[in-house]
Amino acid sequence: MENKKKEKTKIDIILPNFNSSQFITKTINSILRQSYKNWNLIIIDDCSDKETKNLLKKISKKKIKVYFLKENRGAGFCRNLAIKKSKSPFIAFIDSDDTWEKDKLKKQLSFMKKNNFSFSYTNYKTFGEKKRNVNSPSKLSYSEFLRNTSIATSTMMIKREIIGNIKFTNTKICEDFFFKCRLLKKVGHAFCLKKYLTNYRIRKNSLQSSNFRNFYWIWKINKNYNKLNIFENFISLIFISINSLKKYGGKNIFKF
Repeated sequence: MENKKKEKTKIDIILPNFNSSQFITKTINSILRQSYKNWNLIIIDDCSDKETKNLLKKISKKKIKVYFLKENRGAGFCRNLAIKKSKSPFIAFIDSDDTWEKDKLKKQLSFMKKNNFSFSYTNYKTFGEKKRNVNSPSKLSYSEFLRNTSIATSTMMIKREIIGNIKFTNTKICEDFFFKCRLLKKVGHAFCLKKYLTNYRIRKNSLQSSNFRNFYWIWKINKNYNKLNIFENFISLIFISINSLKKYGGKNIFKF
């Protein structure tokens, strides 16, 4: 009875998906294994291949809602649609190739409730092409995040009420960058639970594997959305590069 009282707060988990049949089973299993059970999983499939769709049709159940798009719209659109369909007071995000440790939701929700935080993230471990333990800053403001993008999307949990009209951009990549910027401007700081609760996959052929492409899109988002001038934008990119090199080494320096 006591455990049920503790788990009254529901969490909606948002997962955008595209052609991830190779990875998504492990991702979903890490959610199913969560020690905290009061959650819903919202998967938006971005017009995936037949193999991925067939896999998702098999796992669709009461706690897992899968929505299939008829055309490819991008991860930003998928996350925005999932937020619209979300009803719970807390939202967590995960990508289709990442996984969580079994106490991730339980510990992070407790951390947020205890401290009355609206926006939190965790430390994480990378795997795949590169294995590292990423020790994120204890807290980040908007201005700090512009120089250190150490809030991995799959580590995030936020109070739904702070979102308002904030949306992910419909850019080809880095669609989560401006979303985090807007949230940080609104709430002041995001706070880190200093535990390695997320496993973050580094892939050779992912959309964010090209440093030049990522540099271009961050520059563009800073210019068009964050309204930074040339000097501010240059400083932001230099510091993001330096901090990303510390995290990941010479490859994938804009992976976040």
